[in-house]
Amino acid sequence: MHGYEMIQEIGERSGGAWKPSPGSVYPTLQLLEDEGLITSESEGGKKLFTLTDAGRTEAESGAEAPWEDAGRGVDWEAMHEIRQAGFGLMEAFGQVWKTGSADQRQKALTVINDARKTLYLILADED
Repeated sequence: MHGYEMIQEIGERSGGAWKPSPGSVYPTLQLLEDEGLITSESEGGKKLFTLTDAGRTEAESGAEAPWEDAGRGVDWEAMHEIRQAGFGLMEAFGQVWKTGSADQRQKALTVINDARKTLYLILADED
C-alpha cells in the first residue's frame, strides 16, 4: 500500500476518528523500513510498502490495532450536531466581524466570551 492509501485506510477503519498526518506516517514508514519490518519499491513515482516476514510476525504479536479503539464509544450523530453548531456559531460570528459596526463587533465578542464561560460552568455543574 502507498502511504497516502494507509492514511485513508486508517481514517476509514477508525470511522473518521483518527486520520494521521503525512508528517507522522512517512517518518514512521521510514523507521519501519530501517528496522526491516517493511520494504518499499517505487511504483509510478510513489513508494509501495509491504510487510516483511519479520514485520508480519511483529504485527501479529502486537496489541490490538490502534484504530480499533479510536472510534469506539463515539456518538457520531451527537458529534455531527456539535460540529454543525460550532461551525454555525463561528459563521455567524465571522459575518458580524466582517460586516458589523465596531459596537456590533464588541457585542458579538461579549456573546462568544459569555458562551465559553457558560460552557465551563456546565462542567462545574453551576448555573
